[in-house]
Amino acid sequence: MLKIVGATRRPPASMEKFMSRLESKSDRLRLTQWGHGGGCACKIPPGELDELVSALSGKVTPAVDPAGPLLVGLNAGGDDAAVVGLDADRAVVTTADFFTPVVDDPFDWGRIAAANALSDVYAMGGVPLAAVNLLGWPRERLPMSMAAEVLRGGAEVAHSAGCHVAGGHSVDDPEPKYGMSVVGLVDPARMIRVEAGRVGLPLTLTKPLGVGVLNARHKQTGVVFPQAVEGMATLNREASAAAVSVGIRAGTDVTGFGLLGHLYKMVRAGGMSAVVDHAAVPYLDGARSAAEAGFVSGGTRRNLEWVSPHVDFGSVKEVDRLLLADAQTSGGLLLAGEVPGYPVIGQLVAPAERAIMVR
Repeated sequence: MLKIVGATRRPPASMEKFMSRLESKSDRLRLTQWGHGGGCACKIPPGELDELVSALSGKVTPAVDPAGPLLVGLNAGGDDAAVVGLDADRAVVTTADFFTPVVDDPFDWGRIAAANALSDVYAMGGVPLAAVNLLGWPRERLPMSMAAEVLRGGAEVAHSAGCHVAGGHSVDDPEPKYGMSVVGLVDPARMIRVEAGRVGLPLTLTKPLGVGVLNARHKQTGVVFPQAVEGMATLNREASAAAVSVGIRAGTDVTGFGLLGHLYKMVRAGGMSAVVDHAAVPYLDGARSAAEAGFVSGGTRRNLEWVSPHVDFGSVKEVDRLLLADAQTSGGLLLAGEVPGYPVIGQLVAPAERAIMVR
């Protein structure tokens, strides 16, 4: 059952000012105008999130009589989901992900948000089993029929993954937000972890970058980029299965912190460095021109600011630096190992002065 809980607090003054700009009919019809950010670009910045997680270290009471051992939990590595062991061959993967509108079409937004939430399970080498919806909706300002389209899009993608969708939770919210909480299964012996890389392994990227700058252009101009929409709505199922089948045990998905941010978290957790061949990194059509035209989100700029002290960029141009830090929504998998059919973009190397070298 999908519950609705009424908001009891007034939105902050900054939100009221933001909402006052949305009174025109044209704005009400464009979902992206109802969020201060868009997609995974609205995440809490990585540096602030590191501080938040560190503050919890050693201060969380362990579960009483847990169903099984916590194999992956709250740690500095920053894995994509929590994992609880059931037996020698099975473990439960659990995650949640939601965000503000990344596109104007409600059905497409639902598809993208569901694919993004399911990606956390695939990034661990798992298979999703069931999901529940997480919905925030300004019910007096946007029609509930539009919310129904968001939920329909989410259900379609989840069902295409063989994942049940059963109810969820909703709140009356000044900004629309949507996502899912997902539960899946993984074989503990074949699980993919963020810190499990080894020096010498190649780095594989399974989706092209650039959805962040294209989404920023869409938000500001209304122009739709079908290549970005379909890329975000595409499941990481096949890439995950291919990675597990060839024995890959290290990786993550590339979302709001950009390629460089997620790679930095990988090498930091594994105690090594990485080299990225920026000419080998694939991009969506139109991404470079969007970046050159200045359609760069605040999330992407914060990503670059955070990761730059840990990166030797050499002579790489500013636009390429921004694209490598571009905040992705429902991006691909970044894997330590070679996966047939996907491009190799770099390699893990022994610890160096900088965590990442871009060449």
